[in-house]
Amino acid sequence: MGDSKVRCPWCLGDRLYEQYHDCQWGVPIFDDRLIFEMLTLETFQAGLSWITVLKRRENFRYAMDNFDYEKIALYSPKKVEQLLSNKTIIRNRLKITSLITNAKAFIETRKSYGSFSEYLWAYVDNKPIVNYHQRMSDIPVFTDLSVEISKDLKSKGFRFVGPTIIYSKMQAMGMINDHLVSCFRHNELSG
Repeated sequence: MGDSKVRCPWCLGDRLYEQYHDCQWGVPIFDDRLIFEMLTLETFQAGLSWITVLKRRENFRYAMDNFDYEKIALYSPKKVEQLLSNKTIIRNRLKITSLITNAKAFIETRKSYGSFSEYLWAYVDNKPIVNYHQRMSDIPVFTDLSVEISKDLKSKGFRFVGPTIIYSKMQAMGMINDHLVSCFRHNELSG
């Protein structure tokens, strides 16, 4: 980005990645639609690099009704076929059908807890966990907490919610601050 800010090394070298790192990754999200968007994007990222998904994010928004879980829960087999033929998104039948399953489970969870945000943030007492990692190699791919959340989500009917995907989601939506301590965003998001 042409500045002297120190960033987490995973985002370096791509303007879109750096922008995502600087403005979104690790910022607490409490809005259910945005939480569903992050859950969906993390699902589609499984087995791929995050930049692959990030470059298609706007296409996903357009193709999937701006991640409106109420609409997605009603997707028909015809809509699934439309998504599978859409070359601007990641076309994986299991991930697309899990999108619908997850939308239905998301709605049911909201009914039980008032909002999905309330359900999820309760796991961290409604405030981000701040880690103080020095190196990328210090950051785990999952934790006991992500295992616990994963198990609970699976019991609620969610798919593609393994501990690694959940940990990545927790990082992305700011439940965990995993910016390296040397990164300019660490202190900004720790206060």
